[in-house]
Amino acid sequence: MRSTLLIALPKGRLFDAAIGLLQRAGVETDGGVGSRKLTFTDKGGQYEFVALKPADVPVYVESGAVDAGIVGSDVLRELECDVNEPLDLRIGLCRLAVAAIEGSDLTALDHLRIATKYPRTATRFFSARHQHTHIVRLEGSVEIAPILGLADAIVDLVETGRTLKENGLGIVEEIAPVSAKFVVNRTAMKTRNTAVRKLITSLDKVIYAHP
Repeated sequence: MRSTLLIALPKGRLFDAAIGLLQRAGVETDGGVGSRKLTFTDKGGQYEFVALKPADVPVYVESGAVDAGIVGSDVLRELECDVNEPLDLRIGLCRLAVAAIEGSDLTALDHLRIATKYPRTATRFFSARHQHTHIVRLEGSVEIAPILGLADAIVDLVETGRTLKENGLGIVEEIAPVSAKFVVNRTAMKTRNTAVRKLITSLDKVIYAHP
């Protein structure tokens, strides 16, 4: 068994926020800056970190390849991995929403074409409303899909709404709020309970501290 707790961090928009939150909780690390190593440790030698693509974080946690991780609730909802979710970190706050060209009436369409990076989430959402949809899975910017006629609407993350507005789109309906979660492998939650609980307590104090 590793002496350190191995934690997966998401590359991209959440990485810096996650490092900042850890530092506020007393976990000092340079984030692997200037190193070619795939993993890096905190200065106290209690934790080891690995940066992964966001969609890979819950997969590694569920398998036990890493003990814990930080990942957006949008990814957790899409992948439905079997992990423990003990703490909402209140970073990476945004919304997962349906958006379309301003003035569009989606209710008038019998068959909706939806462009998204979240095919499972979108399918569940529209199925619950008994709306027949064709899902177009995209990996890049989905905002262009309705403009070019590839889709009638999109399902995507919305933070400020500025990108939607600049492209003539507007929110039709919000699916769910999104924030980063601290997730733990179910076995590690038992076998590494002391180390896991120590970190959760440290994070909880800075996240939910009263002013």
